[in-house]
Amino acid sequence: MSATDQRPDTRASDGHRSGGGPAGTLDRAPRRRLGVSTVAVYLVAAVVTVATLAPVVYAVLGAFRSTGQITADPVGLPDPWISDNYVAVLTSDTFWRQALNSTVVATLTTVIAVGLGVMAAYALSRYQFRGREALYTFFTLGLLFPLTVAILPLFLLLRQMQLTDTTLGVALPQAAFALPMTVVILRPFLRALPDELEDAALVDGCGRLGFFWRIALPLSGPGLITVGVLAFVQSWNAYLLPLLVLGSPDAYTLPLGVATFSTQYTQDTAAVLAFTSLAMVPALVFFLLAQRRIVGGLTGAVKG
Repeated sequence: MSATDQRPDTRASDGHRSGGGPAGTLDRAPRRRLGVSTVAVYLVAAVVTVATLAPVVYAVLGAFRSTGQITADPVGLPDPWISDNYVAVLTSDTFWRQALNSTVVATLTTVIAVGLGVMAAYALSRYQFRGREALYTFFTLGLLFPLTVAILPLFLLLRQMQLTDTTLGVALPQAAFALPMTVVILRPFLRALPDELEDAALVDGCGRLGFFWRIALPLSGPGLITVGVLAFVQSWNAYLLPLLVLGSPDAYTLPLGVATFSTQYTQDTAAVLAFTSLAMVPALVFFLLAQRRIVGGLTGAVKG
């Protein structure tokens, strides 16, 4: 067979591989049937999604009803829709003061945890010294101890340091408990930086601190965003430590405000649902906006 006779067969083969053109249309791959395992995965994912979102949806929709409607039909939709509960919360000075307190505490916690954590992770990943792995193990052991275990001696220590009923008295312990997770996530990012890159920076006159500020920090952006979001959301939702440290109602954060409001307006269920819904909105929006960054940062940490 000559070369001219072989040309049409070659084009047909290319069309089959690329899937484009008439040949690709005719040779379309058949649809794959869903296996039992795939259906089971979708079913479990749907159940988890419904179980997670159902309380949030119930609280948001319940706040558009009156307490009488909720009592008469607990799972019904608002009829008519009432916005007075949300308006009453949004026009309350107490809500905005507690939101400001939560923002200040969460921001201070995030700055301290990320700042100290990235410096510790840089030393543990780029410096060679005796006891480095033992020190890293010490940080990882911090993941095993919940706040409730150390809450009483921590409160006594804060009282001795005269930090009770202060913003710093809440932010410092929260940052300390966020440090283990911060170091564990950031260390693989910093250790994955090539040694040749650091050697080139040193040859160009950049010191080790200069390499940290100018090169290591920008390249570790996804990891920094991940640990920052985790520390902020964890601090925003904290309840036990602010309950013990903050004694003045003017210093209350939003979780304490929700507990106080629900106690004060026990009979007004719709108002409590409105306060609860608005209290969780900032952290929820912040988490959703940074969701991709969090997944990317955790993926990079696992690869490292």
